[in-house]
Amino acid sequence: MVKVGEVAPDFSLFNHENQKVSLSQFKGTKVVLSFRDSMTQYNDLDAQVLALSVDSPFSLKLWHDKNGFTFPLLSDFNKEVIKQYGAIYDVFAPGAFNYFGVAKRSAFVIDKEGILRYVEVLEDAKNEPNYEEIQKVLASL
Repeated sequence: MVKVGEVAPDFSLFNHENQKVSLSQFKGTKVVLSFRDSMTQYNDLDAQVLALSVDSPFSLKLWHDKNGFTFPLLSDFNKEVIKQYGAIYDVFAPGAFNYFGVAKRSAFVIDKEGILRYVEVLEDAKNEPNYEEIQKVLASL
């Protein structure tokens, strides 16, 4: 799992428009990286929001258009980035139906130099990230 103060691991994924997007292309910009979230909470942040999902770019296109998001939705369909960032359940909803490869609800703030300044990986999928704390961290950068 990544930690505050570390360099954010770079990645390249396809967005909802099926265009390749890399974290490194946002160097010089504050970034909020979000996995599996209530994304409407991010509309007013003073940063570039990158929302990741393990859904396909085609599904993300429908979701993006339906909700009118103003930021890219990135497909981590192969689950590489959620593993890199420590945001994957070993088993989600254990019991009769075991789901594998489910992303944990998470939020990361990355400063203009690419350093992680906030890391929140939630174990309980019913909870949401601390948006107030994310705002405070962004304001301090």
